[in-house]
Amino acid sequence: MFEFFRSRDKSVRYLLTALLAMVALSMVTYLIPGGPGGGSSNGSDQKVAEICGETLTSRDVIGAIQNATRNKQVPPEMIQNYIPELINQMITERALACQSGKMGFNITDEDLAENIRTMLPNLFQGGKVSSEDYERFLSQNGLTVPDFEKNVRKQMLLTRLRNVALEGVIVTPQEVEAEYRRRKESAKVEYFAFNEDKFRPMVNVSAEDVQGYFGKNRVLFKQPERRSFDLLVLDQEKVAANFQVTDADLQNAYSANKDRFRTPERLRIRHILLKTADKKPAEVTVIENKIKDLLKQIKGGADFGELAKKNSEDVGSAVKGGELEWVTRGQTVKNFETAAFGLKTNEMSDVIKTEYGFHILQVLEKQDARLRPFDEVKAQLLEERKKQGVIEKLQASADQLRAALAKTPADAAQLAQKFGASIYQVKDAAPGDPLQEIGLNKDMDDAVAGLQKGGVTALIPAPGSKLAVAVLTGITPSRPSELAEVEAQIRGKLVSDKARQMALDKSKELQGQIGTSGGDLRKLATMVAAEVKTTPDFQRDGAVEGLGSATYFADAFTKPIGTIIGPVTVMGQTVVAKVAGQTQADMGQLATDRDTIVQGLKSRKARSRQDLFEDGLVSELTRQGKVKIYADMIARIRKEFRS
Repeated sequence: MFEFFRSRDKSVRYLLTALLAMVALSMVTYLIPGGPGGGSSNGSDQKVAEICGETLTSRDVIGAIQNATRNKQVPPEMIQNYIPELINQMITERALACQSGKMGFNITDEDLAENIRTMLPNLFQGGKVSSEDYERFLSQNGLTVPDFEKNVRKQMLLTRLRNVALEGVIVTPQEVEAEYRRRKESAKVEYFAFNEDKFRPMVNVSAEDVQGYFGKNRVLFKQPERRSFDLLVLDQEKVAANFQVTDADLQNAYSANKDRFRTPERLRIRHILLKTADKKPAEVTVIENKIKDLLKQIKGGADFGELAKKNSEDVGSAVKGGELEWVTRGQTVKNFETAAFGLKTNEMSDVIKTEYGFHILQVLEKQDARLRPFDEVKAQLLEERKKQGVIEKLQASADQLRAALAKTPADAAQLAQKFGASIYQVKDAAPGDPLQEIGLNKDMDDAVAGLQKGGVTALIPAPGSKLAVAVLTGITPSRPSELAEVEAQIRGKLVSDKARQMALDKSKELQGQIGTSGGDLRKLATMVAAEVKTTPDFQRDGAVEGLGSATYFADAFTKPIGTIIGPVTVMGQTVVAKVAGQTQADMGQLATDRDTIVQGLKSRKARSRQDLFEDGLVSELTRQGKVKIYADMIARIRKEFRS
C-alpha cells in the first residue's frame, strides 16, 4: 500500500536523519508481536492468551509494560496493579478485531494511508516520503512496515466497531434537564486547611531515634552501583559553524532541481461571494439581485474591498477585502477559473455563477509562467543545502566516531579531538545524575548500565541537536550504606512520619469537636491556628480555588447552608469546610447547551454499552473456546516485575 506515500521529491530522503527525537508510537507498538522491549528475562516467548487463532505472547506483554513505564504512562510502583488491566485490554482489543471482521468492517489502503499521515505528522510534514525513508523510520523504532500497518489497521477497525455503540442511544428530555442542573449549579464554602508541615517544627527526632531506625531497617539502605565513563558529545551547531557550501554546489543543485523553481501562470485576485447552496429558487433570485446591485455599486465607484468585508460570505477572504492572494490553474472550480484567467490586470468580471453561489471577481496582478532565476532562489538553496549537509556530516561523523571507539576505546580523547567532539570524564555516576551537555538522559543511563568495562554505547540523541556516545571505564559495585550516608534521609522520614501522625491526630480531634462547635468554623480553626478563607463559586465538575477537585465537596450542593464538611484530605492537606452559599441553574439557558449535553450523555451511555459489549464478547468467545487465557503465565510476568 506504500504507493500512497511515494515521494515525487527525492530531496526528502535525508528527512529521517534529522528526526533525532522518537515519535510516540505507543498507541500501536504494544500490539505488535516482537515489538520494542519485548522478550522475558529468561529469553522465552510463551503464550499468555490465544484469541481467535492469534497468540498473545509474554514478549508482547513485557514489551507493552516496558513501553508504559519508559514513557511514564504508569509509575513503576503501580505496575503490579497495571499488568492484569493491560493484559485484559490486549485480549479485548484482539477479540474486537476478530469480531469486526465477522461484522464486515473493512479498512481500505486509502483509509490506512490517511490515518498514518495523521499519526506521524512530523514524518509527513514535507509532503510524501519514499518507501526507503518510511521503512527506515519504522525500523529505528523497532517496527516493520507489515506489522506496523497491520496493527494500525487493527486499531482503526476497533474504533469503527466501538463507534457502533453510539448508534441508537436515546437521551430523554428529563435526563437533559437533570444533567444541565447538575452542571450549572454552583456552591461556595468557607474553609481552613492544614497539613503535616504545620507540625514539623514541633517534632523532635533524637540521634537514638535515627540509630534505632537504621538498625531495624539497615537492609533497606544501599548505595547504588556507580559507573565511570568517558562521555563524547557531537554538537550540530559546531558542525554547522564550520560547514561551507560553495557557489558551484548551489549552481549544481539549482541545475538539477529547476522544476522546483518553475512557477505556473498565476493571479492575485479578490472576489465577493454570495452563497446559494441549499437555497430555494425564490431565495436564489433575491441573492442574484443583491450581487447585481453590488456590481453596480462597484462600477459606480464604491470600494470593492469595503463591500467585500461587509457582504462576502467567504469568511476567510472577506476580512481581507475579498483577497484570495495567488491562484493557479486547477485550484478553483471551473467557472471561477475560466472567468478569472480571462481577465486582465485590474479588470473586473460580471456576475458569475459557480456551485458555491454568485461571485464578482477582480484581478489585481498577473504573472506568466516562469523559471525563477538562480539569484532569486540562492538563499533558499543555501539554507537547504547547509541544513542537509550538516545533518549528514553530523551523522557520518558520529557513526565513524562510534566505530572507532568500538575498536580502540582507550583512545577516546584522541578520537574526540579527531572528530570534533567534546569529551567529559564522568566519575562514579548513578542513574539519574545529570551529565554535562546532555543533562538528565535516561537513554544514556540505560545504555551505560548495560555495558561491561571498555564497552561502547550506541549513539544517543540529546537535546540541542546533539549526539552522544560513552565508553565505560569503571564500575563501583552497590554496597550497604553507612549511617552517615543516610542519616539526613532517615531523619527527614522520621520527622515526616511524626508530623503526619500529629496531623492525623488533630484531624480526629476536630472530627470529635464538630458536633459541639455549633457550626462555628473559626472556633475549630483556632485548634490548629489556621486561617479561615472563602472560595469563589464552583461547579460540580470544576475545581475549588486553592483546594483542587470539587468532587471532594459534593455535599456543598446538597446539604443545607451552614453544614460542616470534613475533615477531608485534599491534595495532601486536611480541610474542614462549611457550606457558605448555593446558586441554582438558570434554566433559561438550557436551549443553548442542549446539543452539547445530549452528546455528552450519549457518549456516557455509549461507553457503558461498549463496556458491556466488550465484556460479553470476551466471555462468549471464551465459552466457545476461541479465547484461552493462561493464568500461570500472567502470574509469572507479574512476579518478574515485582519491586
